[in-house]
Amino acid sequence: MKVSQLLNPTLREVPAEAEIVSHQLMLRAGYIRKVTSGIYTYLPLGWKVIKKIEQIVREEMDAKGGQEVMLPIVQPAELWKQTGRWDVYGPEMFRLKDRHSREFCLGPTHEEIITDLVKGEVRSYKQLPLLLYQIQNKYRDERRPRFGLMRGREFIMKDLYSFDRDAENAKISYQKMYDAYERVFRRCGLTFRVVEADAGAIGGTGETHEFMVLAESGEALIVFCPDCDYAANVEKAVCRPEPVSKQEQAGEELTEVYTPDVKTIDELESFLGVQKTSLIKAMVYKGDNDYFLVLVRGDREINEVKVNNVLGPFINLRLAEPHEVEKLLQCEPGFIGPVGLNNKIRIVADLEIANMKNAICGANKKDYHLRHVSCGKDFTPDQFADLRMITPGEPCPKCGQKLQEARGIEVGQVFNLGTKYSEKLKAYYLDEKGQERLIYMGCYGIGVSRTMAAAIEQNHDQDGIIWPVPIAPYHCIIVPVSVKEPELVDIADKLYAELKALGVETVYDDRDERPGVKFKDADLVGYPYRLTIGKKALAEGKVELYNRRTRQIDLIAVEDVAKYVQKTVEEELAKYR
Repeated sequence: MKVSQLLNPTLREVPAEAEIVSHQLMLRAGYIRKVTSGIYTYLPLGWKVIKKIEQIVREEMDAKGGQEVMLPIVQPAELWKQTGRWDVYGPEMFRLKDRHSREFCLGPTHEEIITDLVKGEVRSYKQLPLLLYQIQNKYRDERRPRFGLMRGREFIMKDLYSFDRDAENAKISYQKMYDAYERVFRRCGLTFRVVEADAGAIGGTGETHEFMVLAESGEALIVFCPDCDYAANVEKAVCRPEPVSKQEQAGEELTEVYTPDVKTIDELESFLGVQKTSLIKAMVYKGDNDYFLVLVRGDREINEVKVNNVLGPFINLRLAEPHEVEKLLQCEPGFIGPVGLNNKIRIVADLEIANMKNAICGANKKDYHLRHVSCGKDFTPDQFADLRMITPGEPCPKCGQKLQEARGIEVGQVFNLGTKYSEKLKAYYLDEKGQERLIYMGCYGIGVSRTMAAAIEQNHDQDGIIWPVPIAPYHCIIVPVSVKEPELVDIADKLYAELKALGVETVYDDRDERPGVKFKDADLVGYPYRLTIGKKALAEGKVELYNRRTRQIDLIAVEDVAKYVQKTVEEELAKYR
């Protein structure tokens, strides 16, 4: 492809709307253009990157026995209502009606559709295991689309579904996909971590893992152990309570203390001159139609994902409104505590609460708190569970070493669904004895468009993108210093033909522009290698080979350069296989 013919509009200025590097560079380098909030057009170079990622994905899915299908984007509400998920997605789901007022949605995911398909086509154990996947656009009406392709309303995903005879065989399929995902992201040239995760709205039983590309711009926070293989999303990370030996012993009687207008943990710490570790944080939550009081230590944050998993799952989990709290407990928020409330509301406490002696909590009376409160003596929760967010420096649940923190971009997730969908949609098979058995399922997603953005977040400098060779739109760009010099153009033409014949994906910058403009564009776009044809080097029978990642320049003989570039590209590609 010649640059003069390539639709590759570059921008010198950073668009005001772009907040993170990948969004800025994809706009500036001419990979995407915004249509409306959260929806983008892929220009030729952007689409080439997408296709390369898709090809890697296809190769790895096929290698594990996957079969590609194409499922409908428009899905009937009926199937979603059968699984109970029609309301789970809430306003994030694009909903529509046909001319007969029948309800549909634009697919945010495809568990219902694929299960219904298999229900109708798979009848015997002989047809299992089955791995079906697709690569297509998904739709979610994000409340606040942002960060370009990171969080859009339309995005490209690969989703594979496994169908097995039982839980044991489902684990085999799960491991196949886990291994395949590691290969996919290695082949894309990404640095990533696999972390334990929460299944969210997709749900299911058994393990769930996320594949996180490490990047400062990542929305997800993860913790990992430097000494063992433990890593988890902070929403999933297991928290150990501090040893009892670090806590005070119970003994003193309850004392009411006047705390005028002191409602927050920070205000209470300052007013009473105490540590947050001696305070009990009490928050009223509403899950669907039920209210409950959640307790954590004052220096901890409530993990709503854990709360939902322990007490729900709920279609809607939220903090209770002040007027709801006052009506329920006859006290305004800020002065709520667990003492004396066992008959009024269900109390669920984090594991650390069991160890708290001589603590301070709300007195359930405006402008008052209680001192010397001890769990087991002054109140007894209805349930204990791990309900808090983890913090860096806490002990690893596997080996006890201090956990470290990193930010990541979720590019893939694997789910063990169990029989969640097959049971509700009545997807059975006949075993060897002719008896009906529920099909066991797994779900495995890769954000293809997000992977493209994540690759840029990890691979860039002040001048532009630095593509890993396997997913670069082109491997090499040829830049004659001047297109008005016949000798330079002749050499450029010859090298362009040679490189194409050798299978090296090559762009030829044939524009009548200053060399500096061409070099800046090449760096911005991120071509891994640049061949510069100039009079000075050519006088010695050589051309310059510039490595975008290392910035190294080598002078190579004209007659050798094409095969040299071919070998260099092949060696680089081999590193990722």
